[in-house]
Amino acid sequence: MVEPVTIARPRATARFAGLLYLLIILLGLSGELALRGPLLVPGDALATAERILAAPGLLRLSVAADTLMALADVALAVLLYLLLRPVNGAVALMAMVFRLVQAALIALSLLFLHGALLALDRAGDAAAETALLATELHAHGYDLGLVFFGINSLLTGWLLLRSGYVPRALGVLLGLAGLVYVSGSALRFLAPALSEAFAPAYLLPVIAETAFCLWLLIRGLGPRAA
Repeated sequence: MVEPVTIARPRATARFAGLLYLLIILLGLSGELALRGPLLVPGDALATAERILAAPGLLRLSVAADTLMALADVALAVLLYLLLRPVNGAVALMAMVFRLVQAALIALSLLFLHGALLALDRAGDAAAETALLATELHAHGYDLGLVFFGINSLLTGWLLLRSGYVPRALGVLLGLAGLVYVSGSALRFLAPALSEAFAPAYLLPVIAETAFCLWLLIRGLGPRAA
């Protein structure tokens, strides 16, 4: 039998966690797709440099968006730990630590984007190549962070399955999302030629995380009435 959630006002806490989760999703998608994405031309340093120089504010906004996302992720990691600790304290603690490491790696990788701006500000023959390399290092840093987030998702999915707080399908979805994150990052580092073919699989994590976010916002998190 799972113990009751021991924090005060767990459903209100869960809804606040849902708001943070929604903020993370919106900031992450806007930073990657709307702000940074249009500036990057894979494999073409000159085109990437020209786009960044034409709209450096977009890249700076993407860094700001990802910084806010990382800050929200740290707070969410702690709240989910408090909410899921009654299910299994050790596993909930591991999940929190893996999520915190992910947030730290993503925040650290933002320095590479700032480095791209610094390289282009200094100009020179190698500036464009340096800027492109910096953006690629940022992407690899992000994927490294997703390894830790994938483990967090697996552990959180397991906790949700054990808890009875949510439909079992939601726990399964989150666990599968974790497998996608880990597999995608493994391909990025070990078999990069396969990464593009694997990209559609990331739709599953988007569905799983959105569903979990909405559940937190609408239903909260705690023992459900029979």
